[in-house]
Amino acid sequence: MLRLSDFDVVTFDVYGTLIDWEPSIVEFLARWASEHGVTATGEELIMSFDRARAVIQRERPAHLYPEVLRRCFDRISGDFGVPIDPERRAAFSATPHQWPAYSDVPAGLKQLQARAKIGALSNIDNASLTSSCKKMSVGFDIVVTAERVGAYKPSPEHFETALADIHAMGIARSRVLHVGQSLRADVTPANKLGLKCVWINRPKRLLGLSGEGAAEARPDLTVGSLAEMLEAIG
Repeated sequence: MLRLSDFDVVTFDVYGTLIDWEPSIVEFLARWASEHGVTATGEELIMSFDRARAVIQRERPAHLYPEVLRRCFDRISGDFGVPIDPERRAAFSATPHQWPAYSDVPAGLKQLQARAKIGALSNIDNASLTSSCKKMSVGFDIVVTAERVGAYKPSPEHFETALADIHAMGIARSRVLHVGQSLRADVTPANKLGLKCVWINRPKRLLGLSGEGAAEARPDLTVGSLAEMLEAIG
């Protein structure tokens, strides 16, 4: 049984966990597909994106997230045999500024931050996260982005940097709870580091649930929303 009173810091994956990015990505790609006569389901489009980003985020030196999206768009275009559309490519790279927060997030994070420090461990660039924080009505106490560490989860740099920041606050690793929607990028790495973790398995969302390491994920608690998590851990 996880209890909030056992933790001083709760760290979050952001995109997929707090920001509902998947429908926006599917909508964008579906419009693009229609324009180019591509017949593909939403699941086929989002899984093409998921495969592309998993490969691109392993490249070093790491790209800033807008460049990750541009390269994803190139790979998706190749998957479906469509010539690269420079205008659509540029528009796709700017979409993080449009992705909305889940409805339970602003109130949930406010409630949580009244009782513990909260952190963001995100595969994103700083500017995009700033836009997302406005949608979540939150200022995180700990912020670790891919831009800051030069790597993307599941690489351990995010967690190591966050734990170093937390240690500097005088808080022990055992007092940290990590929360994520991605099995691949969050739950499995948290398991390897011995962190307690919650899997927010948002209904009808697919990103991060497959690929290298996902089958090994063992969350300590599985819920369907942030609101459900807060109810469960008190």
